[in-house]
Amino acid sequence: MGSNVREDILGAARRAAQAHGYTGLNFRELAAEVGIKSASIHYHFPTKVDLGAAVAKRYWEDSEAVLGDLWNGGVDPVAALHAYPDTFRRSLENGNRICLCSFMSAEHDDLPDPVKAEVSRFAEINVAWLAKVLGAATDRNAADCEPRARAIFAAVAGAQLMARSRADVAAFDALIDGYRDAGLLPA
Repeated sequence: MGSNVREDILGAARRAAQAHGYTGLNFRELAAEVGIKSASIHYHFPTKVDLGAAVAKRYWEDSEAVLGDLWNGGVDPVAALHAYPDTFRRSLENGNRICLCSFMSAEHDDLPDPVKAEVSRFAEINVAWLAKVLGAATDRNAADCEPRARAIFAAVAGAQLMARSRADVAAFDALIDGYRDAGLLPA
């Protein structure tokens, strides 16, 4: 079994988790989507816990790369902060899905510890990035910006959840505009 099969499984698992959370990681359904036998998934991911942790880890790693591309010490931190909500908007544009880690966070009490750890890492990465960029935009240190960074992260994730419940990306945009008008996000 090649690495392409593993990547195909992770891709299918990501889509399933963004639509149905951790409970949506069904080996038979994933195998059917990938076009393999469910036993082949067990070759790469012996248990659902292994698969859930791997897909959540890949998700935060991908998100960290996207944030790094958005702003990694560049010249315009305000533009990066302005673009930040788009990283969440893309999921809504892709089949009315939401952030995989937001969905799994709602299942927190039912998640195995290895999955919880990877899901928590996503929030930590987003808050740290936001604090760093806010610091650069305001000439303050990142630690002083952390409360606002947490508020932005929670607000944007909440906007995504509200928009998904209405299957309406425009609802997300309206909420983000409201956050800008209120000064939480740069205009």
